[in-house]
Amino acid sequence: MKIHSIAYYLLLLGLASAPVHAQQPVSGYDFQTPEMQEMQDDDFANPGMYTVEAGEALFATAGGNGKSCVSCHGEGGKQLDVKRIAAYPVYSEAQKKPVTLRGQILSCRNERMDGPQLQYSSEEALQLVAFVRRLALGETVNVDVSGPMAPYYEAGKKLFHTRWGQVDIACHQCHDYHAGQTFRGQTLTQGQSNGFPVYRYTDGHVVGIQGRITECLTNLRAEPYELGSEEYINLEIYMSARSNGLKIETPGIRY
Repeated sequence: MKIHSIAYYLLLLGLASAPVHAQQPVSGYDFQTPEMQEMQDDDFANPGMYTVEAGEALFATAGGNGKSCVSCHGEGGKQLDVKRIAAYPVYSEAQKKPVTLRGQILSCRNERMDGPQLQYSSEEALQLVAFVRRLALGETVNVDVSGPMAPYYEAGKKLFHTRWGQVDIACHQCHDYHAGQTFRGQTLTQGQSNGFPVYRYTDGHVVGIQGRITECLTNLRAEPYELGSEEYINLEIYMSARSNGLKIETPGIRY
């Protein structure tokens, strides 16, 4: 493995001190170049908006029983509670477990529209969650991890601090200790969730938060989990709570 700097050794060993700004949530937007920020801010230039628009079309598409998401939630989702959107993941009393925004959308759609059934990992699910979360643009992330959510948050925190794969690096070593530093031509961010789903400029595609974790684990030569798995949901809970206080930017643009 090629070593690029002494910071790499510190990252592996976990010996570097976390910078002051890592103690407060900072959006990945603030680590981007002015040109990237301008692209994200312009709906016509932001390539992630294609996924949002595809989600809007799906939102209005009727299922086997003639009903669509619009039937319950209004044209363009105008009847949805944007503050509720900003609070996901949440604990579902009905299901007795945490539910992500994607999980809630799929549960609602699959139960009420008489097909076609959508899988958690499907492109359609990604499009729908991009559209719905875009409705909460500018709302403050506000994930409640008290009460029944607490053990899932702690499980996600443990995973975030677990060393992964042959590279033997934990998420927090990059995103807490080295946020703002350049590594292999990219500026490391805090790994905040407020921009997701995001358009990845380097790869030219939109990805959800769990999909992005899969990309990271693959780079670390670790075996990723399935989208929608208990482990990924716990990680999403922890990472979303880390973003409390930040504004939703969906779709963000990140390297």
